[in-house]
Amino acid sequence: MTKFSSLRITHETDIIREKDGDLSLMYNGLFYSAIDKVPPHLLGHITACLTRDYGDMRNWPELARQFIQPREKTEVQKIPPHEDRPTPKHNHLLAALPVAAYKRLLPQLEHFRLPLGYAIHESDREQRYVYFPTNSIVSLLYVMEDGSSAEIAVVGNEGLVGIALFMGGESTPNRAVVQSAGDAYRLEGDVIKGEFERDGPLRHLLLRYTQALITQLAQTAVCNRHHEVEQHLCRWLLLSLDRLPSNELTMTQVLIANMLGVRREGVTEAAGHLQAAGLIHYSRGHITVLDRKGLENRVCECYAVVRREYDRLLPLGLILPEVIV
Repeated sequence: MTKFSSLRITHETDIIREKDGDLSLMYNGLFYSAIDKVPPHLLGHITACLTRDYGDMRNWPELARQFIQPREKTEVQKIPPHEDRPTPKHNHLLAALPVAAYKRLLPQLEHFRLPLGYAIHESDREQRYVYFPTNSIVSLLYVMEDGSSAEIAVVGNEGLVGIALFMGGESTPNRAVVQSAGDAYRLEGDVIKGEFERDGPLRHLLLRYTQALITQLAQTAVCNRHHEVEQHLCRWLLLSLDRLPSNELTMTQVLIANMLGVRREGVTEAAGHLQAAGLIHYSRGHITVLDRKGLENRVCECYAVVRREYDRLLPLGLILPEVIV
């Protein structure tokens, strides 16, 4: 019997068999690396779609493992030490640590390359690490019961992913998905908890960062309620540019729509307006910002509110003293 490279259930859902036999899922541009990480409501949706088309398909995972051709597994890639890569100090939080605190953490920082779409953590799952992006961007997404999603914050080289570990919650109801591929350093949860309990400079930085992140979360909610899709897109582009070393982004319209919580047609129209105005160039998932100042003139006030708060709490070049008074 013919084996397929993947099984398309709907225009937005693909089941993929990995090389080790596990099944992964691409839904609405979001990647789930294993079936046990897929929310139950989404598994029910898949079962219903397959049963509608093929009869009783409650055992579809077993059938998929038989008839889908395996592919190479998509994973976080650990980079050999000799390869060129960003240093931990490309992350602004780590760069702001005094020498003694930085040297204490350095042997325990583990370097990873994060591919586009990789889920750093899933909703309501215990988190084991905090991640400090250097040249990558991670999107914090909330996924609804019907599978729709919306971005609630972005994290790049200004911060970290995994505040639940040192705040005491251990998990959060949102996903953390790589929006722009690149590098990060991670620390085990017990290490970051121990540093937080020291009541030293790292704790001071983490609390400042958490306050800035709360501002971004709140302003995103306000923006989504009161502003137009084009303004959302400008805000999203500028926040992404602030966290990247270049003016280029790789992102499909489907993924952008998922991030902004809007229909793809709305993103197509908004991107078309920005391109017609000479502010961006968009082609096949590749966005080049041509006129940042023009985007700043069109964006809503939400971008400036978030930017000011980050600049106030975590100014670029900040280095804390060994002892916080």
